[in-house]
Amino acid sequence: MIEFALTQCGFLTVLVCCSDLETIPAKIRQSWIEHTFSEESRLEIRVFDYLESEYPNSSESSRAISAIWSRKFRELVPDCTLVITSEPYGNYVAEFMGIQHITFDQGRRHLPISASAIRNNPVANWHYLPDAVKSYYQQKVILLGTESTGKTTLTQLLAKHYGAGFVLEAGRDLIEDSNEFELNDLYAVAQEHAHRLASSAVSDSPLLFIDTDVHITQSYASFMFGEQLDLPPEIYTCNKGQLYLYLQNDVPHVQDGTRLSEVDRNLLDMSHRATLQRYGIAYHEISGDWQQRFERTVALIDHQLLVHYTPASSSAKALL
Repeated sequence: MIEFALTQCGFLTVLVCCSDLETIPAKIRQSWIEHTFSEESRLEIRVFDYLESEYPNSSESSRAISAIWSRKFRELVPDCTLVITSEPYGNYVAEFMGIQHITFDQGRRHLPISASAIRNNPVANWHYLPDAVKSYYQQKVILLGTESTGKTTLTQLLAKHYGAGFVLEAGRDLIEDSNEFELNDLYAVAQEHAHRLASSAVSDSPLLFIDTDVHITQSYASFMFGEQLDLPPEIYTCNKGQLYLYLQNDVPHVQDGTRLSEVDRNLLDMSHRATLQRYGIAYHEISGDWQQRFERTVALIDHQLLVHYTPASSSAKALL
């Protein structure tokens, strides 16, 4: 609609109206539009936060409700001469404001779906989302477990299977030997892993597979040094996942010269579980041989996250 509106006027104001009952802050929605239209100089995005008790909403176009909103619109954009909507209420608003109304795709022929339907199930409608919005709705699948349980290999296999992005653990890159490192090294791991997560690109899949997370780093601090890392809340927010998979230590221990002994690996497994419990992280256990792990993980992901999702054949996009 914004692209269409820009063809109809010399300057466009987009009002992001956000009630006190909505879950997505207006500033986030504003940033999505600013990012998507970052090179458009004829566009401004304004935010109006309101109480729904004062400015009611309705799924049906209402003349009475439109009158209330029109008075506010006249206050917010007094120089407006044109309103563009995809709903019948646009006629009421234009009448009350004494301006012109242009209707865009009211019959949903250009985009056969409403913004409300997309918001209600963003994963199923992934192909309609602009890239700026996808990162907000991305479904993070985090693979956890002690050493030598196949986390990295499975992360890459799953990413390939789903055509999704992935983030590998930072620990193996920053710490050469699990038996020889300092507490400060774990701070570096936590920060680098968060940086990789924040820098990860969105993909055509709503999934992002992540090898290990900050709670495992905390577990190492507890297991090796008897301490807890003092990390900022942003790191935990960045690491938050939608599905946690814990790989059991029921596969052979592979010693490559840099890993803990098998005895310590199994003790570390207990530390990991205790840490996850302390932080209230619920996870699904994944066991079996390598093929069984892959098949069980795929079945779980399909059931938990992708029930209504099908890969898109269309490149159409919509703004929420």
